[in-house]
Amino acid sequence: MTDIFAEMEADAIEAQAIPKDQNLAGVAQLAQNQMDLEDAIAANEAQTKTLKKELREIVEKTLPDAMDELGLSGFALAGGGKVTVAPFNSVSITEARKEEAHTWLENNGHEDLIKHEITAKLGRNPEMTKLVAEFLVGQGVSFNDKEGVHNGTLKVWVREQVEAGTPIPLELFGAYFGQKSTIKRG
Repeated sequence: MTDIFAEMEADAIEAQAIPKDQNLAGVAQLAQNQMDLEDAIAANEAQTKTLKKELREIVEKTLPDAMDELGLSGFALAGGGKVTVAPFNSVSITEARKEEAHTWLENNGHEDLIKHEITAKLGRNPEMTKLVAEFLVGQGVSFNDKEGVHNGTLKVWVREQVEAGTPIPLELFGAYFGQKSTIKRG
């Protein structure tokens, strides 16, 4: 009596064509090409990161400082473009400082900046969708409750507080103020 599984395995091995050396070399070359491209992309990403850092230094520090020394807020370029410098601010509450920042906002009368975001996976149940705010817990639907301050709202609020001369802990909100150059090309 023959073992059917052994016969099937033997047939499968026989059916597999053993690649010829030139075919295997082609596959190996494609694998090498993939690795070369992955390496090139990684190198370009690192270079792009460095270039972005250098650009930020010029945009936010070097060029605005040089223009400030000359008393300029803008000037025209020979090629028809224009360089201007204007104030800007950047803010970001890090995850590590989120609780502390939210507590500060609450203790200082700015709790309305903090928003909750609830997301739930409801499937295709239109009735559940309508009633989700009231019945999430009762329906046993799993959900996430995310608390946060929208970055755009925080940015405007910080700028308004600083412009009004209201003391706030800037480092708590990751606030950064500076000048930024902009070039409109002609």
